[in-house]
Amino acid sequence: MRFLPEDAMCGRFIEPELAGTDQEHSETKIDPFPGRPVIIPPRGPRRYNVAPTQDILIIGGEPLAAMTARWWLIPSWHQGSVSDWKATTFNARIEDARIKPTFRAVWRRGRCLIPAGGYYEWTGEKGAKVPHVVLPGGNDSVMWFAGLASRWNDLLTCTIMTRAATDTVSDIHHRMPVILDLEERETWLSGSDEVDTLGEAARLQHHPVHSFGIRDDGPELIEPV
Repeated sequence: MRFLPEDAMCGRFIEPELAGTDQEHSETKIDPFPGRPVIIPPRGPRRYNVAPTQDILIIGGEPLAAMTARWWLIPSWHQGSVSDWKATTFNARIEDARIKPTFRAVWRRGRCLIPAGGYYEWTGEKGAKVPHVVLPGGNDSVMWFAGLASRWNDLLTCTIMTRAATDTVSDIHHRMPVILDLEERETWLSGSDEVDTLGEAARLQHHPVHSFGIRDDGPELIEPV
């Protein structure tokens, strides 16, 4: 696992809770929009500790479809191997992604939604950091992150968009994922440049959890200390 810079955020997230996500089910549906369910392929047990460079579920295209993408965007113009791409691109700032060489080619046509059940942030001094889990604060069990997807050779890759933290999470980090409500999902996927306020109304809750390692997994990771 590559070193994540101190300013990086949303370096771990939780898969959404979906009915029938074990191998006994042939298909599962997820609903980014009312009346427009997307069928996703069979998946393994729910993961509570998804890390950059792992494969994740994204929703995009027209018509909307479920796809699997590597969480760490590589631009289509990159020459060399996967390991040659050194930039930290599992997150992208929504304020300036449209002008960044890495993201501007997919700013309009590579937009996607990334469903999640929550994410983690850490507070405190290096060597004694405390993890916090951030979960939906309303009735929705799924968060919809704004994302960008880029096809590099035959590999689909993606990044999670971030914005300035709102009051609900600013005490644990100054940045947060762009979490879209129903109307904002349409705006984001349409390719609009009106993105300054996206995610500002996200209802969230958070609490500290026990420290965990990069290979730990399971629902106990989100239990309050």
